[in-house]
Amino acid sequence: MIKPMSRLADSFWRAAAYCLHPRVIGLSLLPLVVSAALAFGLGYFFWEAAVAGVRATMESWSLIDGMLKWLDSLGASSFRTVLAPIVVLAMAVPALVVLSLLLVALLMTPSMVDLVAQRRFAGLERKRGAGFVASLGWSLGHTVLCVVLLIASLPFWLIPPLALILPPLIWGWLGYRVFTFDVLAEHASGPERRRLIHEHRMPLLVLGLATGYLGAAPAAIWAMGALTIAFAPVLILVSVWLYTLVFAFSSLWFSHYALAALQEMRRADTVSDRAPDPVMDALPANYATAPPRLVEDVEEVDDRQDPAPGPAPRIENKPSPL
Repeated sequence: MIKPMSRLADSFWRAAAYCLHPRVIGLSLLPLVVSAALAFGLGYFFWEAAVAGVRATMESWSLIDGMLKWLDSLGASSFRTVLAPIVVLAMAVPALVVLSLLLVALLMTPSMVDLVAQRRFAGLERKRGAGFVASLGWSLGHTVLCVVLLIASLPFWLIPPLALILPPLIWGWLGYRVFTFDVLAEHASGPERRRLIHEHRMPLLVLGLATGYLGAAPAAIWAMGALTIAFAPVLILVSVWLYTLVFAFSSLWFSHYALAALQEMRRADTVSDRAPDPVMDALPANYATAPPRLVEDVEEVDDRQDPAPGPAPRIENKPSPL
């Protein structure tokens, strides 16, 4: 677990540095324009109807209507006016989060994965295990499931601890599923993608949870009470921009981690799948140190050597006959 966690930290700092790249900054403008235009369009056409519907629903509930009448008797009648718009904004924020994540995954992630691959993993083979249609279907399917989970968990948001835990958990799960698939769609085959997700499930879940809590952080700008209604158009634009930046960073984080894990997995498979070669494996170049020598080889070399020289012959000096 230490090595994956150290890779998470390394990928984090690399993703932060890549966020300053001009290409990433330029790519972040497209989801911002699309989501901001969609948010303002829906607000222009459906804001009043949504507020009226929420107000009618709250007045039909005897418990909430009794609480509002009690507040009116205390002189806080203005709270009745701002309660319905605040509820509409509170319900719109999760939709903005999911929309920003989906737009970043579809419009930015492929280009950012290509940027990371060109600059860091140029030699990594692209097996194209999934195309754009498969990524779109995967993202839309998980987004629908995420929306269902968010709606089902709305009653639990009234409990303060769960309101701070459940939404980031759901967004983190969505980011883990969507970003992992999109990052590996171009480079990994189907079996490789499934194997990598299985082997790195825990680090990827941690990364997804971090993404979820980073995505929940911009929601703090809506904690201004009644002022959120007056500054709603500006706050919507700012929140969409913050969500886009957060999920762009998360996409880069997933890219660095997943592509590094894929490269390491392929290298390990190449080493383990190589058949042993008795000739090549015996060469000195294939050893970190000199290869071991067998006893028979040592004896054979000793036999081929010249015998050790004996003592030098003794020369006697005889007297000359002359």
